[in-house]
Amino acid sequence: EEKMGSKNGKPVLREEDITALCKSSGLEEAQVKEAFDAFVAEHPNGKMKPKDFREMMSKALPKKDASKMEKHVFRIYDANNDGVIDFSEFMLIFFIMSEGAPEEVLTKIFRVFDVNSDGSITQKEMTKLIKDMYGLLQSEDPNLAAKDLIAKSAFAEMDKDQDGKVTTDEFIAACMGQEDLSKMLALKVIDIFVEDDA
Repeated sequence: EEKMGSKNGKPVLREEDITALCKSSGLEEAQVKEAFDAFVAEHPNGKMKPKDFREMMSKALPKKDASKMEKHVFRIYDANNDGVIDFSEFMLIFFIMSEGAPEEVLTKIFRVFDVNSDGSITQKEMTKLIKDMYGLLQSEDPNLAAKDLIAKSAFAEMDKDQDGKVTTDEFIAACMGQEDLSKMLALKVIDIFVEDDA
């Protein structure tokens, strides 16, 4: 299903898109249109490809971490898993990350951990993510425990019913419930979105 309209192959913002985005973001119509024009100026067909996304990520993170993290972060934006990010998807995350309630933010961040996008996190997925995130985590804490240990401990914190899968609810509960590792990992991911130079 195409969210954005298009005219002669050029992306256009439909009235209902504008209304929806104003409602979800609290922005004025003019601001939404301005953001859309900027987005289309960068991505003339209205879609951000992984390559463009990589460039954006490399501005947010050190090079070696950006290349490892980009595919994980890309999933947050690409809500319909079609391999590109459209304007609605892009804006939605932009607002949730800056204005959203903690539960909303964590629901999106869950997608970073859910490597195959099937709605739950397995130990294997956690291990893979920690491996890719390790450089970021270490830059903050040089005495960090080994990757496997962090992955196992974080997974144990989250998987309350011990069924080998972490659901979105379990993930949110662990991160909100002051579970040390879960919270550290979630905050580290949120950090990627929050510009420090504000």
